[in-house]
Amino acid sequence: MIGALLTINDSVREFIRRIPMAASGMDSESQTSQEADFNEMALAIAKVQIQLNPLLKALCQKRKIDSSGLKHWMEIPAVPTTAFKTSGCSCLPAKDLTTIFHSSGTTCQNASCHGHSEKTLAIYEASVVPWFNYHLCGDDNKKLSFLSLTPSFLNAPHSSLAHMMTTVMNHWGGGTGQFTGVVDADLGWILDTQKTVKALEEAVNGKQPMMVLGTAFSFVHLLDHLHKCNRQFALPAGSRVMETGGYKGRSRTMPKVELHRIISRWLGVRRSDIVCEYGMCELSSQAYDCRYSSIPGIEPDEKERVFHFPPWARMCVVSPENGQEVKEGETGLIRVCDIANIGSSIMVQTEDLGIKRGNGFELVGRAVESEPRGCSLMS
Repeated sequence: MIGALLTINDSVREFIRRIPMAASGMDSESQTSQEADFNEMALAIAKVQIQLNPLLKALCQKRKIDSSGLKHWMEIPAVPTTAFKTSGCSCLPAKDLTTIFHSSGTTCQNASCHGHSEKTLAIYEASVVPWFNYHLCGDDNKKLSFLSLTPSFLNAPHSSLAHMMTTVMNHWGGGTGQFTGVVDADLGWILDTQKTVKALEEAVNGKQPMMVLGTAFSFVHLLDHLHKCNRQFALPAGSRVMETGGYKGRSRTMPKVELHRIISRWLGVRRSDIVCEYGMCELSSQAYDCRYSSIPGIEPDEKERVFHFPPWARMCVVSPENGQEVKEGETGLIRVCDIANIGSSIMVQTEDLGIKRGNGFELVGRAVESEPRGCSLMS
């Protein structure tokens, strides 16, 4: 069965490589064909994973689900993110794991763990690059310098976000981008503000458009420092920002609209130049809430930014009470089918609340008592 999984691994890489980034330019026949291809791929992966992943296999046995009877990706049982807090939520032998991502939770509960082999990590990286490029780089990627307010993967080897940032740096910047996040003695992340300010100065003085990447709390730390020093920047035209993650108790919190307004003011970028990312260590693909455009236009509606996963993933918003998909405009738990999640489970039930907006979602936040609800989905 491991051999079958590795064969599928190659098929998924090819699927990601050839699939169009946007469906808007496709005719209905092409879209139908793409949906059928995705469904076939998802079912093939799920059937192998159900045999190899002990927790997924136990879940199917408990619910009396016969994998041979699955006809649509939405029928694949979803593994809650809480299952990644236990050992065994993997299809891979422990000896094959070369990288293990840990979640950065907001409580003292056990962190989630997502193990990767060299082959599944290559799928993760293959998923990161094109969707990031589509939303943040486009044709301008060779003109940008990169600044990440996170540590590098070398300094934070268990962080999927640090690995994502390093992948981005290596792909577009040839590894020349700067990381200004630091791992402290408690393994928390802090920002080297002096190094960050110097990098911003160099971009302004050199008239070099810059891509600034960071978590919400790292931006708060930077903005507080700039306010304290009364230091305001006007980054060159074409600069943009990717903001991700929550605050995790590491800074004061603020509404997204307010955070973006302050980023725009102190870094000198348009609010439409700020793109939000949604991801987690339990997934291998990320969602973005808008696409950067070099064409001046109307600012996005900050209240209803809609996140979309790449074409090799699907999502739905489900009721926490019965697991059924909610109606358009209703709130529920975000569930993701990510075929890049080769080594664990492609169907993941998150603990995050979202509002269904077409084939995307508006992010609301973490569900109240999310861990007990996540566990209840295993029953």
